[in-house]
Amino acid sequence: MKRVITYGTFDLLHYGHINLLRRAKQYGDYLIVALSTDEFNWEEKRKKCYFDYEKRKQLLEAIRYVDLVIPEESWEQKRTDVREYHVDTFVMGNDWEGKFDFLKEFCEVVYLPRTPEISTSQIKKDLNDR
Repeated sequence: MKRVITYGTFDLLHYGHINLLRRAKQYGDYLIVALSTDEFNWEEKRKKCYFDYEKRKQLLEAIRYVDLVIPEESWEQKRTDVREYHVDTFVMGNDWEGKFDFLKEFCEVVYLPRTPEISTSQIKKDLNDR
């Protein structure tokens, strides 16, 4: 079985997220999503989520492409996750291009193009402008 992992906050779930998850799943048989915890989002990323971790996790678990959701609690855990979950392919959006190349010694690293016209940041900005 080929295992794939991706990471993210997945707040205000939208079709860009679904596109990423669908394309990530095409790289293997089993897709693991490491979902940023509320604490990690606030303390490390300085992001405040609209939905809390448990609600975001429930949404992801309802998506047919996702096989397992695990918590992302630190930047450093990626190397450990790849080993612990026997990951074959690490997938991220291309806005992270090159940032995770250090994982290439453990697995394939793929940066997928983002869906250009949509982002959670843009949704929040558009709602704020109204």
